[in-house]
Amino acid sequence: MTERRRVAVTGIGAITPIGLTADGLWCGLQRERSAVDLVTLFDPSPFRSQVGAEVRDFVAADHLESKRLKRMNRYAVFSVVAARMAVADAELDLAREDRDRIGTMMGSALAGIGYAEEQLGRYLAQGLPAVDAGLALSVFGGASSCNIAIDLGVTGPNSTNSMSCDSWSIAIGDGFRCIRDGEADVMFCGGAEAPLAPLCYGAFTIIRAMSVRNDDPAHASRPFDKDRDGFVMGEGAAVLVLEEWQRAHARGAHIYAEMLGYGSTNDAFHMTAPRPDGSQAARAMRNALRDAHVAPHEVGYINAHGSSTPLNDPTETMAIKQVFADHAYRIPVSGTKGYYGHSLGASGAIEAAICALSFDHEWLPPTVNLASPDPECDLDYVPSSGRCQRVDVALSNSFGFGGVNAVLVMKRPD
Repeated sequence: MTERRRVAVTGIGAITPIGLTADGLWCGLQRERSAVDLVTLFDPSPFRSQVGAEVRDFVAADHLESKRLKRMNRYAVFSVVAARMAVADAELDLAREDRDRIGTMMGSALAGIGYAEEQLGRYLAQGLPAVDAGLALSVFGGASSCNIAIDLGVTGPNSTNSMSCDSWSIAIGDGFRCIRDGEADVMFCGGAEAPLAPLCYGAFTIIRAMSVRNDDPAHASRPFDKDRDGFVMGEGAAVLVLEEWQRAHARGAHIYAEMLGYGSTNDAFHMTAPRPDGSQAARAMRNALRDAHVAPHEVGYINAHGSSTPLNDPTETMAIKQVFADHAYRIPVSGTKGYYGHSLGASGAIEAAICALSFDHEWLPPTVNLASPDPECDLDYVPSSGRCQRVDVALSNSFGFGGVNAVLVMKRPD
């Protein structure tokens, strides 16, 4: 049997409502303030929910030349720019690399559907001649990973999956396995999402999944709080550079973390509600720990899915207890979506980046807006403010629509 190769995280690119680049993301976390506000990208007044987490300090023209911008929508732009940031952060000189050994795996729940919605409006108002000629190449999920590959000239394994809120973790898990199994040496992996458009947004208000705290947007996303009333839709992207450990070490790369394991399951229960007993979410965590060869008592931090919905938060709490028993009460658990909302297929990639950065800075971000803990959510959710703490092993959880559960295990580098 071929020996499994070790996988390092050597670069982080981030486009988030609380900051751009790895440094910007970290500074945003340390401010300990939510970026959620009233939606400005469209008029939200017809909807019950009117709050969102927008990336407001991002100017595409500052990052991409006009010729490229004409061929990409916001979703693809987020993907390419986050990948460029990650490559720069990893100090990878692609001109000196074997690009056949470098690939891209991305995830997105809704891909370019927001742009398609905009173009549909043009079509209805002015007919087909008004529609962007690049529409057909902009709306499919693969516009993320394929545009990254074209931009960076990398010809290794490439895919974008659309498995709801878990698509990012599936992308990172698949990229991790590509390197571990010898199919590639470097993978650019993560998630991107640009869903803030009226129909996309409205679809989630119809099913009453989102917060209606319109009079207090900054406190609308409140994971594990008894007064939570739904998630807040956000946008953004994050890309991690995964690299075979020995080559990363040999070139003197800064290693944020070692990727150890990945596990996934499906509830097979309901399209929006989690399985009430949390059993399959728990099994995903156990599978990831088994894949990582890590015992439950070795885990020192969990970045929770923590969507701020009435059903998800207590179910995730229950699942964590099933896996970790009494140790669950000793593990710090952050629900960081209070900062930047829920950017669907991108949020978990942001959270994986947060785990990696937490190893580096020895500081755990708080669960912002956790003012009155739900009695059913009784773990250590790092309330009020961040915590200086060294952690050796971390989990990043994602539990999405369709009952998809996916978990990554990461470790402080040796």
